[in-house]
Amino acid sequence: MKIAQIAPLAESCPPRLYGGTERVVTYLTDELARQGHEVTLFASGDSVTRGELVPCSEMALRLNPAVKDPIPHHLIMLDKVRRRAHEFDILHFHVDLLHFPLIQDFVDKTLTTIHLRLDEPELVPFYTHFQPAPLASVSLAQRRHMPSTLNWAGNVYHGLPPNLLTLNAKAKGEYLAFLGRISPEKRPDRAIEIAKRAGLPLKIAAKVDKKDEPYWETIKPMIAANPNVEFVGEINEYQKAKFLGEALAVLFPIDWPEPFGMVMIEAMACGTPVIAFACGSVQEVIDDGVTGYVVKTVEEAVGAVERVALLDRTEVRAVFERRFAAERMANDYLAIYRRIASAYRETARAKLVNGYRVGAQMITAARAY
Repeated sequence: MKIAQIAPLAESCPPRLYGGTERVVTYLTDELARQGHEVTLFASGDSVTRGELVPCSEMALRLNPAVKDPIPHHLIMLDKVRRRAHEFDILHFHVDLLHFPLIQDFVDKTLTTIHLRLDEPELVPFYTHFQPAPLASVSLAQRRHMPSTLNWAGNVYHGLPPNLLTLNAKAKGEYLAFLGRISPEKRPDRAIEIAKRAGLPLKIAAKVDKKDEPYWETIKPMIAANPNVEFVGEINEYQKAKFLGEALAVLFPIDWPEPFGMVMIEAMACGTPVIAFACGSVQEVIDDGVTGYVVKTVEEAVGAVERVALLDRTEVRAVFERRFAAERMANDYLAIYRRIASAYRETARAKLVNGYRVGAQMITAARAY
């Protein structure tokens, strides 16, 4: 198939440091290309891909201090996509909302994966307005706040290349790990409290967005007051294997409707169990008592820490390989692509036939007149 992947420009594909959506787009693009499909990636100019790269900004926007507003850059990218839309069997968008008004002429051969939360009230009228557009969710929990009448083409869990992160069958660090963002919904304060009560060191590898800097100011005193807590900062893909793999467990103490949660499957790829709060997608991703524990309170999380060493890290990795490998993700999307492309061809064929019939009837009528 000829496939276009349209990525956000905030990070490169793959990201140099923190990044979720762009990482998924990278793994999907590379796996589709590995399987022999013609894949074109619209992304930042510093991206690296097995497909054809169409650079749409000089570099990742978040890392470019000259960029004050990301929207003009994304609109330029979407215009490039629009001009080349006729070249593709399917166009797969990962860019939130901006593209919907621009794809109406070819919406029937598009797919939009929604990577973000859907519980904000203004999103219901938006997606209802653009209801014919085919959508993919990244968890069934993500859909709960949306009308069932939306055009859901499928639900596809994220996946990672199996060789990206390797199994560490025995935790060497004897610490708990927190990976992600410093933000209220990710609840690093809970992670600090859990580690404190469990009597174990905690390592926090996270980025701080500008909008979360006020919250970060409330977390810094908590870190300073707990000598067993270490703030590592942002880490890249190569540092994750050691950081996650040597941890006794990864804490995922979220307090929001998490759409998916890449951290959970990254930990599982290393064989490291996850202790996660029962929000959003968590109960779809974590097999309770196998790949970690699903909890509802800090007290339950502390109890889970005491039991986590009993879990088989080899089995944690095996579950990852069965459920969250990039090949499975790509095959799930391919099934959706083929359904959409087939329906598009049938519609185009019907329009052509009906157009011919209408034209022939007009000619006949003109001759009779």
